[in-house]
Amino acid sequence: MKIQSRVVKLAVDDVDTDQIIPARFLKVTDKAGLGEALFADWRGPDFALDRPEARGCQILVAGRNFGCGSSREHAPWALVGAGFRAVVARSFADIFRQNALKNGLLPVALDEEIADGSTLTIDLASATVTLPDGGVRAFSIDPFSQHCLLHGQDELGFLLSHEARIAAWEAREDE
Repeated sequence: MKIQSRVVKLAVDDVDTDQIIPARFLKVTDKAGLGEALFADWRGPDFALDRPEARGCQILVAGRNFGCGSSREHAPWALVGAGFRAVVARSFADIFRQNALKNGLLPVALDEEIADGSTLTIDLASATVTLPDGGVRAFSIDPFSQHCLLHGQDELGFLLSHEARIAAWEAREDE
């Protein structure tokens, strides 16, 4: 899986999950429509995501400690719902990182200065990012999450893909 996109830059450190998706939008158990509530309290004509050049960007670039705060899956749901496939930040809160990976959003920790509007290519298979100047940087991702993202699976989908092997093992155990 490769993601090649212009980036929209949110040059802010310590963006917490309540800023990503305010608590008043957490009453739902469905992902539908959450993209519209992304950064709801920050929206306006001067906000990075509201500028015309941000339309269609699939990569959000942020600062340090992105996704800190409470552990709400709604935060990656909102980012994916708004069209983002990856977030590149200097660092991530651990719980956000795990929630993102489980919900199809690729968190890429990269300590590089990336200009707003530039184009990045993220290659999940090789776990690399190609920068606007052509430089290539590696990022880390655990093999299980990489496998699931490459195959469009969540954890349940992964287990179900092994249903026949599980049934065969259970049959042997029952003998």
